Amino acid sequence: MKIASVSENKKIERRVAITPEIAKKYISLGFEVILSESYADHLSIKDDEYKELGVNIQKDENEIIKSADLIVQLGLFSDHKKEILKENQTFIGVLDPYNNKEILINLSKKKINFFSLELLPRITRAQSMDILSSQANLAGYKAVIESFGNFEKAIPMMMTAAGTIPAAKVLVVGAGVAGLQAIATAKRMGAIVFATDVRMASKEQVESLGGKFLTVEGAENLETEGGYAKEASDEFKKKQENLLSETLKKIDIVICTALIPGKKAPVIIKDNMIGNMQPGSVIYDLAAIQGGNTAFTEVDKIVDKNGVKIMGESNILNKLPTSASNLYAKNVFNFVSNLYDKENKKIKINLEDEIIEKTFIK
Repeated sequence: MKIASVSENKKIERRVAITPEIAKKYISLGFEVILSESYADHLSIKDDEYKELGVNIQKDENEIIKSADLIVQLGLFSDHKKEILKENQTFIGVLDPYNNKEILINLSKKKINFFSLELLPRITRAQSMDILSSQANLAGYKAVIESFGNFEKAIPMMMTAAGTIPAAKVLVVGAGVAGLQAIATAKRMGAIVFATDVRMASKEQVESLGGKFLTVEGAENLETEGGYAKEASDEFKKKQENLLSETLKKIDIVICTALIPGKKAPVIIKDNMIGNMQPGSVIYDLAAIQGGNTAFTEVDKIVDKNGVKIMGESNILNKLPTSASNLYAKNVFNFVSNLYDKENKKIKINLEDEIIEKTFIK
């Protein structure tokens, strides 16, 4: 079987789906690996490194796609390449099925098998394939680094002969994978960290990392069976708003991570709350691409609102492409290994397997 991957649009996506380490593993499974020329040059991984492992490097991306049995990418093709896809091919990636629903339905009519990895169930067996967790970990870390880089004061408490510099106070909104990594990173750098989340199960996790969990009075546990946050009631939102409004008066840096799968990000930091913040404060909004958790977030811009900097990027992982690619490629390999019938050397779509059934686009 031929497994292939072609270059992404590097203005949008700098990660790759097959690294040399993972190419070697695919070959050991019995796959022929085909990649496009200069596939990972931007990550300082030259074609020769792949060739030495037995990877087939080709120039014509259209021919690569036509000849492949299995295609792995970061996302769905955004150009003519998706029209080249043909019957019985399998395509694996982060396909954003909520926004690409019609495109995927039309392509599926051609009997192309699509698997969207953000739909993986939160079960133990799927942990090694969980692209949302692996990528969110890095995003949470990098959001802290970026926000600290734009904060014009020291982060840890410093006691000097000239006086004491107080530690920066950080608030993390949303204590999922990205939020927990943000808490851990901010604590390691000497900040005082607070966190809030609609899921009460997060309290213990936040406190285990040294953060202080802000509890909304009469809080309800807004967690789905799959472990994701679900939308809060209007009463809860009002109580949370009052708590945040008071808390933000003493906060220097806010990391926003609150997302609801398939929906616009909830606006949690309202305009009047930002008005309560001290000039020089920084908000990093990881939910920017889904509309943002603040009233003023703009993608790929730093918005200055009364001296408060509000940051949000379309793809923060483009700033950590090598680390992100390494983790993503391993996740995809583990998924393919589960999908691949080694004995008969073919893809086996067993819909009785929860991992395959949940990610398969029907």
